[in-house]
Amino acid sequence: MARALHRRSSIDAIIIKPGFFPGFCSFKRVFMSDTTKPALIEQMLSPEFYSHPVQTPIRLVQTHISYVLLTGDYAYKVKKPLDFGFLNYATLERRKHFCHEELRLNQRGAGEVYLEVLPITQQGDRYCLGGSGAPVEYTVKMRQFPQDRLLSRYFDRGELTPEMLQELAQVVAAFHQAAPSSDYVRSFGEISQVRQSIDENYDQTEQYVGGPQTQQQFDQTRAYTDRFFAEQQALFQSRIDSGQIRECHGDLHLNNICYWHDKYLLFDCIEFNEPFRFVDVMFDIAYVVMDLEAQNRSDLSTLFLNTYVEQTGDWDGLQILPLYVSRQTYVRAKVTSFLLNDPSVPDDEKQAAQETAARYYRLAWQYAQPRQGTLTLMSGLSGSGKSTVARSIAARTGAIQIRSDAVRKHLGGIDLQRQGDSSLYSPEMTQKTYARLVDLASRLLDAGYSVILDAKYDRLQHRQPIIAAAAARQVPLQIIYCDAPQAVREDRIRSRQDIADATVEVMKQQTFESFTAEEQPYLCSVDTTQPVEPQIKGLGND
Repeated sequence: MARALHRRSSIDAIIIKPGFFPGFCSFKRVFMSDTTKPALIEQMLSPEFYSHPVQTPIRLVQTHISYVLLTGDYAYKVKKPLDFGFLNYATLERRKHFCHEELRLNQRGAGEVYLEVLPITQQGDRYCLGGSGAPVEYTVKMRQFPQDRLLSRYFDRGELTPEMLQELAQVVAAFHQAAPSSDYVRSFGEISQVRQSIDENYDQTEQYVGGPQTQQQFDQTRAYTDRFFAEQQALFQSRIDSGQIRECHGDLHLNNICYWHDKYLLFDCIEFNEPFRFVDVMFDIAYVVMDLEAQNRSDLSTLFLNTYVEQTGDWDGLQILPLYVSRQTYVRAKVTSFLLNDPSVPDDEKQAAQETAARYYRLAWQYAQPRQGTLTLMSGLSGSGKSTVARSIAARTGAIQIRSDAVRKHLGGIDLQRQGDSSLYSPEMTQKTYARLVDLASRLLDAGYSVILDAKYDRLQHRQPIIAAAAARQVPLQIIYCDAPQAVREDRIRSRQDIADATVEVMKQQTFESFTAEEQPYLCSVDTTQPVEPQIKGLGND
């Protein structure tokens, strides 16, 4: 059964929304036929069923796997007695189990929404929420939140700011770092497990070649994943060995994230099937990246991604990310394509679905194309504005910005926000930091990324290895030297709240080793006391 059919919503009615994901939302159409409601659901539509005040009329929303009753302050989800193979709610015991699993798993990221599992009992022809008899059904009780708090709605209103994406990345990073793992969970990172659903996607969409999908796109996208699995066996093993296969969310798109009560809540995670939840953390990240890039906001996806990997230190995971972004995009195309086979869908909806599916198939294909990136070397003394300039270039070009301050602290095993002691800045640790920067840049350049190394690079011995790495890969290189008067740099250092540990006293002791004649052709100097954008226009591009 298609992974697309697995997609469902926590407070299902609450997150069905036209506009942001047209294909996805169309597929999850709402069914409210009076002729199909069971007696229990009919009674749950009555205010007398509840012991708390309700807003009338109570709203019922159905998806293919659940009923959701919206009462005002609370929502109640009842799972349908269905068996799709990938999802089995056929027996009361299974529904009870998965209600509790939904509660347990979603309390990790949205504890304010998921409250409790309640039994439903029956006395004669009347159903009761709770009661003393034997349960005949179970329901998940949730707090009902306003629809305008969904991040997809923020995006639609133009209110999903860079600051919000940075905060979200930090929340998701903390969620993943706290997510459990085990030998059993990690086994789902093996290639045989990962490729199963990907191969299934191709099998289930071959029928759409000649419609929203083209033969060239189909063949090349499939060849890309086949080649990735064949050539990157060591990468998959390293993801397992480093513990990056965890009990994740499994469906972390912007329609399953809300900002409510000054918190980011990650809700509606996959509870009903382990392979969809026991995944690489990059599998989760790929949803948000895809959502933003599909809406032509690569600047936001880049900021989100750079913030996330800086928080986790998982820059190596970026090597596997394109596979998962292509996969999630292809699933979105597949989901939308299913509408074309539904005789109940009106012709105008089918035409819209055709166009949406075609767009996502094309995006999945684009992710499968070979890429060549560029390498940008930031340089300058502390407080010179290197990171600000680097962030601006990254937003425009989609480059991965790697800050030496973050690399150093991850190597030292300390929290990014903690002040490092003298051992963190020893010559040995400095050498390790710059060696790690070369290693990361080499790996990411090989994967087709553009990379910005954000460090002082005040010594030739640190610049030479990275220049050699760029030359060996024949990628465009540029060195950006940022400068500002000492008084300005002092003010910036005193006022900044950042992971950098350099103090004014440290900055005053810094010196810069001049660029050589060999480096001059790559060099661009930026006065960061002047408007930066005109000075860096075109930088970071091929």
